[in-house]
Amino acid sequence: MTKLNKIRGISAAGLLAVPVILSGCGLFGTHSASEDLDAPPKAVEEQMLNMSDGTGTTGAKAELTGTPTTVYLADGNGMLAPVTLGLPEVKDKTSVQLSVETLVSGGAYAKYIPEGFTGVLPAGTEVKKVTVDKDNKLAVVEFNSAFTKYKAPDERKILESLAWTLTGNADVQKVQLWVDGKKLSEMPVAGTPLDQPLSRSMGINLEVGQGATLTNSSPVTVYFSAASPAGIQYYVPVTRLVKPGQDALQSALAELIRGPQETDGLEQVMTDETQLQSVKKEKDGTVTVSLKEDMFAEGDAVPTEMLQSVVLTVAENAGNPKVKIELNGESKVVGTDNLDYSQPVTRPDYINEIPL
Repeated sequence: MTKLNKIRGISAAGLLAVPVILSGCGLFGTHSASEDLDAPPKAVEEQMLNMSDGTGTTGAKAELTGTPTTVYLADGNGMLAPVTLGLPEVKDKTSVQLSVETLVSGGAYAKYIPEGFTGVLPAGTEVKKVTVDKDNKLAVVEFNSAFTKYKAPDERKILESLAWTLTGNADVQKVQLWVDGKKLSEMPVAGTPLDQPLSRSMGINLEVGQGATLTNSSPVTVYFSAASPAGIQYYVPVTRLVKPGQDALQSALAELIRGPQETDGLEQVMTDETQLQSVKKEKDGTVTVSLKEDMFAEGDAVPTEMLQSVVLTVAENAGNPKVKIELNGESKVVGTDNLDYSQPVTRPDYINEIPL
């Protein structure tokens, strides 16, 4: 009888010169300031095995009726997460402009946003125009003056949401902001400098990891799990500053194993006993990640959250390669989504398709 059956029975300079609000948000439970960072091993293990047994609500997919569009919205814990929506086609508006308009709090497309999420642009913000310079991979977004009516603590979240939403388009790598016909050289409330276009290099949901500081660090982005009010699991990217001079991908996977920080509402996707044994890049570019986790025996289904978090983390830190996962030296690793992760898989085109 298997163990499963027994239990069933970024550099600181590239991150923009703005104040950092540390945060921390669960497959293994939500951390709070009143709890220890490390959950009791037995409780953590049982939660993970419950997920692999299918008793958790995961992997639900919305039936999108419009054009699939991924935007970065604030969840109930204040973390930004990609959410794939089915937006309607609107005459004389591109999908890029619609994605920005969806970020307006209480805006015209609020009915397409699932429970527990909200746009971060101030109510009343009008997206006058979005122009994409494909040759320079630059999106220029012009707002009306209502865009400036936000609170200072929300400034970085607004920038991250815009940067990550727009750069999800294959033709966009950089973003420039205008208000009423004038290019912004800095943000209007807290003064974040905008002398350079926005990009994903600024990170998202920024945290400072163990042993790192704002002035002596390198950024990596990892994907943890969280749950909507309806209990639907979704993935949240977190850019964590780590000690410089390390291999970025191995550092990212180590931080994924380390788990979320406190007070961020996120869930741990691996136990503290998980070991990263190797990361290998093959000639065709495929990245193979070898893990060891004794709680799984041969043939056990592995929680999709654990496996997809690895795929998303590798994709974000290694140029979006195909990914293979080895677990405990086994030749076949199947998730609770019935996907064989021991064969090369790619980052999904759309993630977090959450039912309304």
